Amino acid sequence: MFDHVTIRVSDRGASEAFYDTTLGVFGAAKTTNEHGAEWEDFSLVPATHDNPVTQRLHVGFVAASREEVDHFWRAGVDAGYREDGRPGPRPEYSPDYYGAFLLDPDGNSAEAVHDGDTRERVMIDHVWMRVSDLEASRRFYALVAPFAGLEGGSGTAGRVSFGSDTGGLTLVHGGATRNAHLAFGATEDEAVDAFHRATTAAGYRDNGAPGERAVYHPGYYGAFVLDPDGNNIEIVNHNRVG
Repeated sequence: MFDHVTIRVSDRGASEAFYDTTLGVFGAAKTTNEHGAEWEDFSLVPATHDNPVTQRLHVGFVAASREEVDHFWRAGVDAGYREDGRPGPRPEYSPDYYGAFLLDPDGNSAEAVHDGDTRERVMIDHVWMRVSDLEASRRFYALVAPFAGLEGGSGTAGRVSFGSDTGGLTLVHGGATRNAHLAFGATEDEAVDAFHRATTAAGYRDNGAPGERAVYHPGYYGAFVLDPDGNNIEIVNHNRVG
């Protein structure tokens, strides 16, 4: 579902240390360059004047077991990071849901979750975003959904959820998430083009026309649109064989 999720941080060193400590529990492969750091499908880059710090984002990371959830939380707490929910069952999400929560240096929520599902997944299980206008955001993501491999769009009071076999996106009414980047994968360049046409024709703000971004790698073909709260949403086809 998520090709990648990127946050902007106020202090690269501090945030990189946090995610080294927590995502290291999962054995996540890490790469770095002059722009930022990446752990598989999650990455961070420094904030700038034009691209401020990401705020009020929640990312849930897949844990292989309940013990790994406990280890994630304990590693963070022992390193002095703020806890935001002790390890334990959360049956309000699903019968086997077991999670624990920490706050990163900029106050974004990082969770380790194990829900009893033994299917192989990428690292990000789900993302929760706070939105200033729930119906406006529901309409935007309902339009994006076919290009992002998402289904759903229904919800209960104050909440709307979309999902796929490999993850979920939930919108919650409240102080809006800002300056987050969510990228969803496609298998054809035409899907990237169609996403951009559909969203811009509906009046959403263009943030990068369809095209190759060889700065990432040869064949990287993506397009970018801003959601109603200004978060950067992308559809990307990597054009990689194998």
